[in-house]
Amino acid sequence: MRTKVIAALGSVALASALLTGCGGDDSDKITIGIKFDQPGLGLKSGDTYSGFDVDVARYVAKELGFEADQITFKESPSPQRENLLQSGQVDMIVATYSITDARKEKISFAGPYFVAGQGLLVQEGNTDITGPDTLDGKKLCSVQGSTPAQRIKDEFSTQVQLQEFDTYSKCVEQLSQGNVDAVTTDDIILAGFAAQEQYKGKLTTVGTTFSQENYGIGLPKGSDRCGKVTEAITKMISSGEWAKALEANTGGSYTPNADLNPPTPAACS
Repeated sequence: MRTKVIAALGSVALASALLTGCGGDDSDKITIGIKFDQPGLGLKSGDTYSGFDVDVARYVAKELGFEADQITFKESPSPQRENLLQSGQVDMIVATYSITDARKEKISFAGPYFVAGQGLLVQEGNTDITGPDTLDGKKLCSVQGSTPAQRIKDEFSTQVQLQEFDTYSKCVEQLSQGNVDAVTTDDIILAGFAAQEQYKGKLTTVGTTFSQENYGIGLPKGSDRCGKVTEAITKMISSGEWAKALEANTGGSYTPNADLNPPTPAACS
């Protein structure tokens, strides 16, 4: 009798092991941080996620061995991105995440997969603001923890009044209501908002870009996935899928800097 019980227990253990090997634990899933409120880049509508960052995330995940139904998207506001990676709440972040030396001290980056530039969004008909040299006395809005907000603090702090929110959609609302004079962040983000139906003919981008923002995929510091993610980005670009994704999500309304895009991914950092 004891032999039969042991054999039965052994069979249960074997079955459990087989189930685990076939995806019975969390090793067959991946959690990716994206923005939920950036049209054309990372946008959540009901249970649907769309945008260039989302397409990059799905492509990279598939190259890592994850199908669409194995991906969980988690909102990753700019001020929270490093913490989300360091605390293990996400496995990687694809969310207009500029590669900077300060951030590389805390996390690892693969990329860049896109190069943007900081710009300005104003109300249609505004002739006072034509670029960064016309910001004296103006009220600007940007996002806490973002490189555009930090650049304004570093380079224009004596000229402008800066308001900060946790998302760009809140900044755009403030602009549309006339509570600020301009929103500043990367040009591709601003173009996405300007193209939204409720803002068409009401908001517009002005001037030329005044920075270079290398978008990378954020990973936990020292992640052994970094090399594979870099390979996936390179493959997406060389295969033509990168260009297709960009066109599909911007609808031809936005033209990236052709001298910088598509970029050549650097070594993991």
